[in-house]
Amino acid sequence: MNNWTMWIVGALLLVLIALVLAARRRPDTFRIERSIVVPASAAQLHALVDDLHRWVDWSPWEGRDPALVRQYEGAPRGVGARYAWQGNRQVGKGAMAIVASEPLRRIELTLDFLAPFEAHNIAEFTFEPVEGGTRVVWAMHGPASFGSKLMGLVFNMDRMVGRDFELGLKRLGEQALRSAT
Repeated sequence: MNNWTMWIVGALLLVLIALVLAARRRPDTFRIERSIVVPASAAQLHALVDDLHRWVDWSPWEGRDPALVRQYEGAPRGVGARYAWQGNRQVGKGAMAIVASEPLRRIELTLDFLAPFEAHNIAEFTFEPVEGGTRVVWAMHGPASFGSKLMGLVFNMDRMVGRDFELGLKRLGEQALRSAT
């Protein structure tokens, strides 16, 4: 090998080592959270989230794949309700299931992404009556794999997913208001 080739290989190796070290220093878990106050009751909002069939009315991912395949299983709503999807690269493939549902207070779901990457997380919705309506918090948390830590060096996942949560919460509020009339 000539000197230029060795220099380039050495520089690439140093960059790779720096990336690995930077990724290893990132937290082992993550949490993404957004909230909104909606002029609707906790009962209306809880009902829209607790029934997975109703997610088509407000989910931020609806419309990204017109050919999306949906499959519903288990209970019609609440604990035991399950929803699986398979779509294009924008929506991927995965499943979610409601594992806890406290009327008017909170809903917890397992969220299993299978493609284009694999991840297993928890999503939570909490509903808190406040002046002017209900504060809805949508959060997702879970382990941060080494691959996701590496991706986090380049992409701001909180901002990317957070934008989707903000859009979903806005649509959820709009749907609650439409359902009330």
